[in-house]
Amino acid sequence: MRRMLASLLLVVFFTITPITPTAQAAALPDTAPVVQALLFWSNGCPHCETVLLETLPALQQVHRGQLSITLIELVTLEDVDEFYALFEAFGLAKEQINVPLLLINDEALVGADQIAAELPGLIEEYLIVGGIDLPVLPRPTTLLERGVLFTNFDPNSLIQSEQETNFSGYWLGWAVMIGSWLALALVILAIVRAFRGKPMADFKGWLDLAVPILSVIGLGVAIYLTYVETTQAMAICGPVGDCNTVQTSPYAKLFGFFPVGLLGALGYIAILAAWAWRHIRTDRLAAMAGPALFGMGLFGTVFSIFLTYLELFVIHAVCIWCLSSAVIMALLMLLTLPPATQWLAVSDEDEE
Repeated sequence: MRRMLASLLLVVFFTITPITPTAQAAALPDTAPVVQALLFWSNGCPHCETVLLETLPALQQVHRGQLSITLIELVTLEDVDEFYALFEAFGLAKEQINVPLLLINDEALVGADQIAAELPGLIEEYLIVGGIDLPVLPRPTTLLERGVLFTNFDPNSLIQSEQETNFSGYWLGWAVMIGSWLALALVILAIVRAFRGKPMADFKGWLDLAVPILSVIGLGVAIYLTYVETTQAMAICGPVGDCNTVQTSPYAKLFGFFPVGLLGALGYIAILAAWAWRHIRTDRLAAMAGPALFGMGLFGTVFSIFLTYLELFVIHAVCIWCLSSAVIMALLMLLTLPPATQWLAVSDEDEE
């Protein structure tokens, strides 16, 4: 009887043993609270790089498996449109929407500074109450289908991708710089010939119409850059260069407050007005419109060379929109060169 009782006690002891503080501690990670969030970002965005390479790794190191961030990269123009629509439905004004944007529960943190300042406190707050799931979005979106957990994200791929992008942009920047200098060399040669009484003949047909067409295209580029520079919105850069680094640099505004894009827009409007006046009117002002067109194109080209120099040697990033405007200005300078040479070729006696 005693042996049977002892055996029974042993069975009960070994049955209860697994349910001990040690066993419970081993099971704790499976039941620990987890905070989940969404981060919307874009390649080429320097503030996104700060969050991905500095802020999140530090927080992940502190909280280990209790922090789960899903990364959603905005790649195409359609992605950006969906991003804006999503957070306008969330209740944010368009000027408030930008990347990086981290959505945790029902709170949207916009920009690297706000994420770094407020995210650590929110993580602690939500861990105390037992963690939170991924936020519920106000409308369906396909962006979530490309979500990648931050733990599976390779920061080296981001750095390598940016290096490759900037490298290709540098080559394009150098090509634009060299092309602009060659255009200036042709201008100097034509002016020298004009002083010798050999002006250029006016361009006819489609070459003449190219002036207003290029000016309208340039105006569109300048208006877009003005929007980016004044609202701090994310620029759509494409596969070449790093527009956001350029547009967030101090050199994107003259004297610290006047957007460079707005100066370009005013320049293109002035070129359009001068071209129209030269073709509509026949007065003395119309005669001066030709040299004025060339003067504006010359100033725009020289200023574009200066901006390209800043991108290559100071900012160390190029903007495809800025380079496009530089090419347009150089072409406008060359297309408006003939009336300027004709004006220079006229002697004082002939003018009287």
